[in-house]
Amino acid sequence: MNEQFSEERRKMLIGAGALGATALAATTLGSHVALAEGMAEHHHHAAAGGKHLELAKALHHCVATAEACIDHCLDSFKTGDTALADCAISVQETMAFCTAHAKLASYNSKYLKSMIELGMQVCDDCEKQCRKHERHPSCKACADACADCIKACKAYTA
Repeated sequence: MNEQFSEERRKMLIGAGALGATALAATTLGSHVALAEGMAEHHHHAAAGGKHLELAKALHHCVATAEACIDHCLDSFKTGDTALADCAISVQETMAFCTAHAKLASYNSKYLKSMIELGMQVCDDCEKQCRKHERHPSCKACADACADCIKACKAYTA
């Protein structure tokens, strides 16, 4: 019985650590977006900065809604319902990708254009997974945020 309790506790601590790391990443990402907003006001190239800023904002919003979606998935898992497992996997991949993508956008990285096509694929996959469960508000919000990211990616390359 103690071994089972210890294993469950270990899993819970690992999960809590992962959630904490994700929250820290989102907070850091928010700081980068706020910094990019402030910097964009001071740049002479407002048009280019605007494209980067709008893309970073859309990506940051995607990460924030994905966090809520993951939280909902975890609540479902706690009850033994694993119907959202594929959704959770897709959402976690999207969070990781969009976090990196948003940082590149806020830095005006030379690799940003290379990320755009892959970003649209990642967000499209996540949107499709979340649309299957859009009866849940957090899944619908995540799907909508992914659709917005795709639009922002297309606008960036236009």
